[in-house]
Formats: sequence, C-alpha cells, structure tokens
Amino acid sequence: MMQVIIVVPNEYVNLSSVAGSYEILTRANAYWQRIGNRSKMEVQVAGFEPELNLDAGLFSIHPAPLGQIKKADLVLIPSLANTGFDSILAKNKPLIDWISDQYRNGAEIASICSGAFLIAATGLLEGKTCSTHWSVASDFKRLFPNIELHIDKLISSEPGIYTNGGAFSFLNLVLFLVEKYFDRATAIYCSKIFQIDIERSSQSPFLIFQIQKNHGDDLINQAQTFIEQNLGEKVSFEELASKLAISRRNFDRRFIKATGNTPVEYLQRVKVEAAKRALEGGRKTVFEVMNDVGYSDDKAFREVFKKITGLSPLDYKAKYSTQLN
Repeated sequence: MMQVIIVVPNEYVNLSSVAGSYEILTRANAYWQRIGNRSKMEVQVAGFEPELNLDAGLFSIHPAPLGQIKKADLVLIPSLANTGFDSILAKNKPLIDWISDQYRNGAEIASICSGAFLIAATGLLEGKTCSTHWSVASDFKRLFPNIELHIDKLISSEPGIYTNGGAFSFLNLVLFLVEKYFDRATAIYCSKIFQIDIERSSQSPFLIFQIQKNHGDDLINQAQTFIEQNLGEKVSFEELASKLAISRRNFDRRFIKATGNTPVEYLQRVKVEAAKRALEGGRKTVFEVMNDVGYSDDKAFREVFKKITGLSPLDYKAKYSTQLN
C-alpha cells in the first residue's frame, strides 16, 4: 500500500491545502475500495513539530512524528506563508533534508503553491522547471535562479516531482495525483464530488503582473517609470536607451537582470495589466481599451493579450468585469 505523507513544515501553512488534500485523497481511496479494489494508499499528516497553531490559535494541526517515518511513496508539501522565505528555509533544514532523502529513496514529491520553495531548497529542481504562485515569483527567482519558473502553468511535471501554481488550484494538483495513482474514472468522480474543474491547466487569467522595482538599478527604474507613464504612446527602446546615455545592448542586459523581462516583454505586460484593469472596472469597449494602452492593430493586441492571460480581451471582459450588464 502506498504511504502518502502530507508534511507540516515548522512555519505557518495554509490549512486548506493540508485538509483539502487529505480529504480528496482519502475520498478517492474510499471510492476505489467501494468499486471492488483493495485499499491503495494510506494518507498521513506528519511533521517534526508535535503541534502547529494557525491564525492566532484559532486552528491547530497535530502531525504524526515525521522522524519515525522511514519510507514514503508520495510526499505532499502544503502552501507556506508568502513572506520571509529565507527564514522559512532556515527553520526547515531538517524537513528539506528529509524530503531530499525520500526522493533519493524512490518517493515522488508534490508541492502546493509556495511549498515549491522547500523542494527547490533540496537542489532537486536545479536546471529543471517549476510552478508556484505568481505572487511569489520574484522571491523564487532570487533564491533559485537556476530553476526555470513557469508562473503560467497550473502544474509543472519533472520526473517524480510535481509543482503547482497556487491558492485553491491545489485542488487540480490533487486531482492530477488521483488520476496518476488511481485512474481517470476516480479523478472524474472526485471532480464531481468536490465540484472541481478537472480540465483547468493554466493560472494565466489570474496573474497580476508584479512590477519589480526593488532591484537597485536606478537607470532601469527610470526606464520603467517612463514606460508606465507613456503606455498610450509608441515606445522606442533605441531612443530610450540613448536618452539614458547607455547603449541598447547594455540597456537590454541590465533590464533583463533587474526585472526578469526583456524591455519588449515588460512593455507588453504593463500594457496588458492596464488593459485588464480597464476591462474589469469600466464600460469601455475592447477597442477603446486597446487604443488607451497604445495598440492600433486589433490582431496584435488580441494575440499579445491572449498570450499573457490565456483569454481573448472579450472573454476576459465577460468573465471579470465588475460592471453589471
């Protein structure tokens, strides 16, 4: 029988990602038995601390002793607090080592949201791909520059390692695991019982572009400010670099280092973020919004918008507009 361990780090964790994962996996196993199969997995919640109090003591978790668990088949890491990752990793060195040992002994590892930081700290994802919540992308890239972060993907898969975009999209990761370890029919059953959209695969529509300005490069800060203040205009990066007294090649190099985006990518993302806000909050047409953010080519605007958000401007407006029709 598979031994599934939902680990509890020595830090604030998202209770829903612990309890929700436990409930879906145990329900899947119960269904599996009900249709005539032997029990496939035993699910435990375990950690190195005997108790973890959450939300000012309103909730608490009492994990089984992790040190007594020698062999796991699947390790599931819940979502962490979204701040102070350097401190979180330092406090959880024993857990990080345990996760690494389990993987090397044949266990598969899955992380929910910012739980990816604990997998990344093992070194197992160096040179590989990873998903985590878009809101913690800058911290992740700072701490783990050699991991290819995919904040558009709901689930990234490497051999024996599965990472998830975040928040309540952990439900889709757990369905993914149910289908992997049971079968498609059991995953569909769980999707119906818990009313989860089983086909969802991207977190792009939910992404809010985080403008990175704490990089310490004053020249690039000036460039960012110029871009943000001239969204409706055609921006020439050749002219902008010249205005800032820097070669275009060095400008591009410093811009990428500071923001994680090329100047063109940054411009597109800032324009699309402004367009999203306009589509969400106002009664302007897609054409009016397109013009406001400096696009004159409808096809080009739609292509860039869909590339970044996963939706067409019209579909985005229909889905997220705060205005009643």
